[in-house]
Amino acid sequence: MNPKELAPNLSVSSQLSLADIGEAKARGFLSVIVNRPDAEQPGQPTIAEMREAARAVGLGFAAIPVLPGKATADDASKFSSALETLNGPVIAYCRTGVRAATLWALSVGASIEPGEILQRITAVGYDLNALRPRLEELFRSDQPGGEPDAGQRG
Repeated sequence: MNPKELAPNLSVSSQLSLADIGEAKARGFLSVIVNRPDAEQPGQPTIAEMREAARAVGLGFAAIPVLPGKATADDASKFSSALETLNGPVIAYCRTGVRAATLWALSVGASIEPGEILQRITAVGYDLNALRPRLEELFRSDQPGGEPDAGQRG
């Protein structure tokens, strides 16, 4: 498990294992958000298995599965709602962490300048510069989410 902090109450990560749920708790995380659909890759834990593992150690849980490059305004809204509802700090994960970072970026895009969002994401090792036009539109329009960017992979 290699969490990367994007905001004071949010870190993103690549795929977590069932054992990582206990480690997340030990590191002080209070909730988990899964951004990966079931059966995306053979052998990955299912959402139900991760939900049960989180429940077993007392972590909050949300599942907002998103296909790579297909994050929508609705997905960003759900992510934002989960961050508001869940106790933090929260760890969100997908296969590489890119979808989780994308959902965070889109969820805050109306209120944080695009350059700052992209700088935070770059600082933790992801390149989401292709998301800049969407973030600029969000920042100008003050509307959460925007439309899918098929160029993003995660």
